[in-house]
Amino acid sequence: MIPWLEADDPFPNVSSALTEADGAAGLLAAGADLSPGRLLEAYRNGIFPWFSEGQPILWWSTDPRMVLFVKDFRISHSLKKKLKQIHRSICNRDGRWEVRFDHAFEEVMRACAEPRDGEGGTWISDEIIAGYVGLHKLGYAHSSELWLDGVLVGGAYGVSIGHMFYGESMFARVPDASKIALSYLVHFLRNHGVSMIDCQQETSHLATLGAAPIARSEFISRLRQAAGGPQIKDWQPIALFPNT
Repeated sequence: MIPWLEADDPFPNVSSALTEADGAAGLLAAGADLSPGRLLEAYRNGIFPWFSEGQPILWWSTDPRMVLFVKDFRISHSLKKKLKQIHRSICNRDGRWEVRFDHAFEEVMRACAEPRDGEGGTWISDEIIAGYVGLHKLGYAHSSELWLDGVLVGGAYGVSIGHMFYGESMFARVPDASKIALSYLVHFLRNHGVSMIDCQQETSHLATLGAAPIARSEFISRLRQAAGGPQIKDWQPIALFPNT
């Protein structure tokens, strides 16, 4: 059995999360709320919410934990060509392509919530959106956005605490748009001293980008050191190819 959290209850230690043998590996607790304070407490302790419509709020701490060390981020040859094309468009100010941060945070979340091929529903409910928009207003949640001819076509969002970044979701409406938004986000984070991005759960797609699982104990140790650093303030895209 997992504990039910009332409004003022602290999270249990992550070591008490269920294991594969229990049938729900990583499930830690249920209940509480998605207030900014509760979400920040969760992320600082290596915990994240994940639940479907109609379920109570469920809190998870997976072991192993999927992470992306920014030094290991992989950009394919074809993606690099696309990034250079967009970089030239931005430098020439032809108005076609733009990369923006935090221009349309809620719109990015709602785009990530749209049904995808082969998927029946989404965990990004109105309740989740409201919680993260609250974090965004306080400067803890951010979006990286790709715009084409003034239309949002791709993006990624997550939570930033100190020098720790927790990736949440991405979307693309044109080929490679999510990867392009992520590339600019990773580049920005690398330039601001962030070494690790939390990816939460292991997927083959994340693995192709360079992410890999590590033990939860190592993840918690690394995040506590990173999250204790000063908050990043100047959220503006940085050119990927400054000399071209």
